[in-house]
Amino acid sequence: MTREKKRGGWWDTIKTVVYAVLIAFAVRTFLYEPFNIPSGSMRPTLLVGDYLFVSKFSYGYSRHTVAFGLPLFDGRLLAGEPERGDVVVFKLPSNPDEDYIKRLIGMPGDVIEVIAGVLHINGEAVPRRRVEDFRGGSCQRFGTTTAVARMTRYVETLPNGREHFILECDDNDPLDNAGPFLVPEGHYFMMGDNRDNSQDSRVMHGVGFVPYENLVGRADLLWFSLEDASFWEVWKWPVAIRFSRMFSGID
Repeated sequence: MTREKKRGGWWDTIKTVVYAVLIAFAVRTFLYEPFNIPSGSMRPTLLVGDYLFVSKFSYGYSRHTVAFGLPLFDGRLLAGEPERGDVVVFKLPSNPDEDYIKRLIGMPGDVIEVIAGVLHINGEAVPRRRVEDFRGGSCQRFGTTTAVARMTRYVETLPNGREHFILECDDNDPLDNAGPFLVPEGHYFMMGDNRDNSQDSRVMHGVGFVPYENLVGRADLLWFSLEDASFWEVWKWPVAIRFSRMFSGID
C-alpha cells in the first residue's frame, strides 16, 4: 500500500510538471510572452529595466513566435497586419536568435528617408513638435557614448495619426541623413524612438528591412519597471520600482 501511494505521488508530481510546461508553452506561443528592455534605443517610450507583455496573436503565428523557438511550421498562420506606429518585437534578420524591439515606421512599398533629423515618408516630411526636454540619457559621437543632462524631445505624428515621443541629441548624427529606402513587399522598416542611439532599419548591414515572418508580436502592456536593479534583486525593489510606469499601455 505504501509503495502504491509513493508511486501515485511521484506520478501525480510528474503529471503536474508536464501540465505546467504545456500551459506555459501554450501561453508563450499563442497569447503573451514577457520581455524586458536591455538598452535605451526606445527611450523615452521604453526605459532600461521595463518589463513588457508582448501579444503573440496580434500578427498571427510563425516559427518565430513559437515558444522556445521550436521550428514546428513554415509561413504564418492566422496572419494579422501590423499598423504603422506599432511597437514591435521581431527577430533580427541577420541573427534569428536575437530579439529586437523598435517602432514600425515604414510599410511595404513606402519610401523612407531621414533628412537633417526629420523623418520623411513617401516624400512628405513627418510633423514633429518640440515639447519639454527629456532628463538624462546619452549621446554617441565617434564611437564614444557620453552621458547628457537633457535630450531634445519631440512628438512625432505619423501619416495615420499615431503620435509618439522621440529623442534627438541633435540633427547632425550620421543616421540623421539616411536613405531613401524603398521597403520591399513583405517587409517593414523599423526605427528606435531614441533616434541618435538606435541601430535599426537605417543600418542596412545591421538590421535592414524586417520580413513579415520575423515579427514576434506587438508590445502591449508595461507591467513592471526597475531602475538600476535586476529582477532578482528583490531587496532593491522598494527604491528601484518605478511605480508610475507599472500596468500602463504602450503607445
